[in-house]
Amino acid sequence: MEVTVISETLLGRDDPHPVGIRNGELVSEFIITCEHAGNAVPKSLNGLGLGSAELNRHIAVDIGILAVSERVSDLIRAPLVYQRYSRLVAECNRVLTDTELFAVVSDGTVIPGNEDISEVDGRRRIEEIIMPYQNEITCRLDEQQMSDHQTLFVSMHSFTPSLRSRPSERPWHVGLCIGVDDRFTNHVAAALRVDGDIVVGFNEPYTVDMAREYTIPVHAEGRSLPYVQFEIRQDLIADESGQKEWAIRVANAMDCARATFLSQMSQRAST
Repeated sequence: MEVTVISETLLGRDDPHPVGIRNGELVSEFIITCEHAGNAVPKSLNGLGLGSAELNRHIAVDIGILAVSERVSDLIRAPLVYQRYSRLVAECNRVLTDTELFAVVSDGTVIPGNEDISEVDGRRRIEEIIMPYQNEITCRLDEQQMSDHQTLFVSMHSFTPSLRSRPSERPWHVGLCIGVDDRFTNHVAAALRVDGDIVVGFNEPYTVDMAREYTIPVHAEGRSLPYVQFEIRQDLIADESGQKEWAIRVANAMDCARATFLSQMSQRAST
């Protein structure tokens, strides 16, 4: 199937803005981001040549994570910034020079709309999809820094129980991923493990790739902000019941970790 861009700009009047914000007016130590929240595709890209079944798979969206993130935002009273467009349109958690910024194949599925895209089309996707999202995060962190508030950065993701290309089981209920700085993540891990009924992976099923990824390396590690990146297994948050349960788990862990982390920082400052 041939897929062509049929307008001078990528986004038209009927396309949603790439950046979604929930509780944006709130002031909190936490800022929550969700890079793969949505599966929207600009109308000019004609669905990237994919059907709805593929656009609802994990290759296009982190299944269930937006609903969990919205509930967490409400529970801990913190702003959430999320991306509405599919990672297949533009992978907004990759540096702009990454070879998989516009994936041609994802977990065995060919993406027709990403085959042989022009330099102009690639630039439009960066300028109209990726950068509005990342710039929103930058602006919010700048404001937080000027107000002298402690910032705890939280990135929310979900992962598929198994890949078509690598069908081995992934036993973790939730993974916590870091690049270098594990200060806050260690507190979150301890809080999640208190109940003893879930399997917590550390840097499982992924680690933060400091050379290729954008959000954590640039916004958190780049500013020396304490952070945590959640990866929740998608079968656990595929319905409303699971989303509620995991939002409560995550919110409770974050609240507990915040208290212990800030207390530890205060003690160190006073010695």
